[in-house]
Amino acid sequence: MEFSEHIKTANVEDVVLRQALHPPSRGTLCITGHHLLFSDREEGASRQVLLLLRNIDAIEKRTSGSSGTITIKCKDLRVLQLDIPGMEQCLNIAHSIETLSCLDSVSEMYPFFYRPSDHSLQDQWGLSSPEKHYSQMKELHDRWRLSTVNKDYSVCPSYPPAVIVPKNTDDDMLKKVAKFRQGGRFPVLCYYHRKNGMVIMRSSQPLTGANRKRCREDEHLLQAVIDGSDKGYIIDTRSSQQAQQARMTGGGFESKSFYNHWKRLHRQMERGKSLQESLIKLVEACGDSSHNVDRWLSKLENSKWLSHVQTALSTAGLLAECVERDGHSVLVHGSEGTDCTLLISTLAQLIVDPCCRTLEGFLALLEREWVQAGHPFQQRCAHSAYSHARLQQESPVFLLLLDCVWQLWRQFPLALGFSEALLLRLATEAYASDYGTFLCNSHQERCALAVMENTHCLFQALLRPRERDYYSNPLYEPTELAIWPSVHPQSLQLWRGFFLRWTQQARHLEEVQEEIRSMVIEWGKLALS
Repeated sequence: MEFSEHIKTANVEDVVLRQALHPPSRGTLCITGHHLLFSDREEGASRQVLLLLRNIDAIEKRTSGSSGTITIKCKDLRVLQLDIPGMEQCLNIAHSIETLSCLDSVSEMYPFFYRPSDHSLQDQWGLSSPEKHYSQMKELHDRWRLSTVNKDYSVCPSYPPAVIVPKNTDDDMLKKVAKFRQGGRFPVLCYYHRKNGMVIMRSSQPLTGANRKRCREDEHLLQAVIDGSDKGYIIDTRSSQQAQQARMTGGGFESKSFYNHWKRLHRQMERGKSLQESLIKLVEACGDSSHNVDRWLSKLENSKWLSHVQTALSTAGLLAECVERDGHSVLVHGSEGTDCTLLISTLAQLIVDPCCRTLEGFLALLEREWVQAGHPFQQRCAHSAYSHARLQQESPVFLLLLDCVWQLWRQFPLALGFSEALLLRLATEAYASDYGTFLCNSHQERCALAVMENTHCLFQALLRPRERDYYSNPLYEPTELAIWPSVHPQSLQLWRGFFLRWTQQARHLEEVQEEIRSMVIEWGKLALS
């Protein structure tokens, strides 16, 4: 496709840009296949605004006489207003933005065109792989093996080619288990706790159905996980009622009769449409300009966002407690196993494993538990909170994860090796990025589209020296201890850095944090000298 087909007006002079935290400015607006560029033309000014079109969630246009106004609402919650002289020019620009911001073809998206001078496509893509992860965990080798049963993605389309499974389960057995689990997501190891040898497994729901079907290979696999232990736990991210109802549509849960060494715990977590609607309500509350505190608090509560944060952290705490304190292995799943399952397994690993709390360790955790494990980023992050499009498969599960990590970061300011700035960067990149890391919905799709050969890796870029310095926490003091979050309502706060990011209050907060950071770094240099 030629991008020029969708650009009837490429440049407009004398456009006025209105944006929070900045005075109005007059200049030239340019539109390209992937960007909107505004250049301030006023004397003595050199301000430029470069906006990735993919970052645009919704636009609203209004014409009056011979001119028009376009309001642009972004996925990172920015709102820009463009006053454009000439009605035809205004309508042409609006049409181009609407078309080019919603391209469906992955290979036409900007990461395939982004070529920074200091990066090479020959650079290593990604931080690790299941093979490398397994080879580094020597303790696993007695009881666990690396299986390539999914090397052609035929067993499970959303899994990577290699996964870690119990040693005494062969590949034929895994194929049978995959047919018994939704989407083929059979139980795989995602975390080994070095302190006591316990593990966290994840999967999708078993397809027991109304007739209570069983799969002896599935039972055997789970028994192999707890071999030598009296029991294991299954944390189901649905309510008991939801799990029962799932049987009517072919899904289900592990019956006590066939999995008698496993204890099932239900912790209902919202997903899909209700989570997306919660985000929409929260962003609407944050944009309320009435200055009425009671009304604001009521809207915040009605959004239920902080209750989703609380549920995620408490469920992750339960998972961590089973492994760390009780000394038992755990299987986590909901229905599909690509959303809430990944959310709580990630948070639990942050709670118990100090290796996941460094900057590099955290990025490797995200790569392993979200990118490689098959979170469908393209579907979930297609729209943010402003879109007028009908909801399909959008759901801000990854954003919820980052919010939960921010709560941990706030409660344990010395325990995490990265800064809030990293979380904000990741929240933006998941929805619109120069990099290929969050493209597509699975490893299989990325391979089919040659994403790793033709785009740059965000995680590698964040670990370059300059970025590493910026995204590191200067107060970081490593601890081997688990960090148990408080989930009392008074302990959880609105993530102002993200949800109120484009307000004066957040800007002041950012400036103070940067000042403190500079002082801490300066003190560190003085101490060393």
